[in-house]
Amino acid sequence: MYGLVNKAIEQMVCRDHGEAVWQAIKREAGVEVEAFVSNAAYPDDLTYRLVGAASKVLQTPAEEILSGFGEYWVLHTALESYGPLMRAHGKTAREFLLKLPQFHARVQMIFPELRPPEFECTDVTERSLVLHYRTPRPAGLEPFVEGLLRGIGEMFDTPLAIRRLEDRATGADHSVFHVSWAAG
Repeated sequence: MYGLVNKAIEQMVCRDHGEAVWQAIKREAGVEVEAFVSNAAYPDDLTYRLVGAASKVLQTPAEEILSGFGEYWVLHTALESYGPLMRAHGKTAREFLLKLPQFHARVQMIFPELRPPEFECTDVTERSLVLHYRTPRPAGLEPFVEGLLRGIGEMFDTPLAIRRLEDRATGADHSVFHVSWAAG
């Protein structure tokens, strides 16, 4: 994963718990990187270790940390790092979600070594859609996706109801979410 992800984890932890807790998480994870470089690639394992250590140090389930991080990613990291690109991909949560596949293609131009997930929207109505999530990474990032979705809803002032329909952890070949919102 790119350093931007690890920097965002650091920023979220420091904002919510302080620098001393971040240092404890790094020690627990065995991470000796002084400062993450946003556009440098780091092993995925390093990020997973940080999340696992955060879970242990904060005594919070990893799923909860990933979910909170997904929301933080949209509302802080993504908007700060490529806000104009985010805003150009939709004026509503529905429109943004429908353009999510193209969004990652554009981000990949900025970060050429990026291995982004694939998103596909099906069963689209005016008030809901089914989001298919495919990734080469191990199962377990679904809470992060749910947090991303909540963040997208908040970004557009449209609370989203998210229900996981299928999950790779239970044998599906990809994860599937039903996403709905109130008429507006």
